[in-house]
Amino acid sequence: MRYSLPSPAHPLNIGTRGSPLAMAQAFETRARLAAAFNLPPEAFHIEVISVTGDRIQNRPLKEIGGKGLFTREIEQALLDGSIDIAVHSMKDMPVAQPGGLLLDTYLPREDVRDAFISLDGGALSNLGLGRVVGTSSLRRQAQVKLRRPDLSVVEFRGNVQTRLKKLADGVADATFLAMAGLNRLNMHDVPKVAIAVDDMLPAIAQGAIGIERRADDPRAADMLAAIHHGPTGQQLAAERAFLAALDGSCETPIAGLAELDGGTLRLRGEVLRPDGSEAIGDDMTVPVEDGAEAGRSMARKLLAQAGDGFFDWRAA
Repeated sequence: MRYSLPSPAHPLNIGTRGSPLAMAQAFETRARLAAAFNLPPEAFHIEVISVTGDRIQNRPLKEIGGKGLFTREIEQALLDGSIDIAVHSMKDMPVAQPGGLLLDTYLPREDVRDAFISLDGGALSNLGLGRVVGTSSLRRQAQVKLRRPDLSVVEFRGNVQTRLKKLADGVADATFLAMAGLNRLNMHDVPKVAIAVDDMLPAIAQGAIGIERRADDPRAADMLAAIHHGPTGQQLAAERAFLAALDGSCETPIAGLAELDGGTLRLRGEVLRPDGSEAIGDDMTVPVEDGAEAGRSMARKLLAQAGDGFFDWRAA
């Protein structure tokens, strides 16, 4: 063996954000690695890293830097050797990684759907006229405005627990969370209505956990290969190619989902005006190995249909 496996005396360091959901994802990663190599949990140390996106809660993401706010400090810790691997929610990940880092390991994907949570426990379609919905996601904002232009939308940042408290405090009448997050936190008693993907297409890579490593670390590469879930990787290759070709970020309302059926992949994509006045979508089925090219092709098609200024959030 080219290297020694981690041990309680010399653990492998796993970097993560400090929210309860991020910690749950890090614990899942640790459990899968420990099981794959018959190691005790103590052979892995979970290192909590403070990130800008968690520290600044009172401003919209589009005003302070977008998706990199949730990854920059963690990736710097990887580059300087403070941690060995980093666990991320894939919908937070920029499509490009810093030089020297690779993102090529994904855990089995959770429920991709959005959950609609309201004070009365009803569905979005049943929410009263003129009510207030809280969300920090431009995608969700645009999708809500498209379907229910009568509703008001307010900024609603924070982790799962923070947003549920804001809802209970009456800051808004309803909000959205990812079903995946609620499931991973075992919060099955939260009153919610799961929204079918046919009714509301999710964020790119929603429900997926990605694990990042240094490109020159053979031990991390071999260990992570043992827990990589190939089908999730195939889905995300198509979705993230679609996102990359759209130059997507937290400033852009983009939705997309790839689904596998044997050797074929169905990709659905949607772009929306930030004010919800228009949405353009496409749906295509291709061989699995052509998923990434399908994502790029779909993006080019939608960009041509959208035209200049379609994504300008200042017009919202």
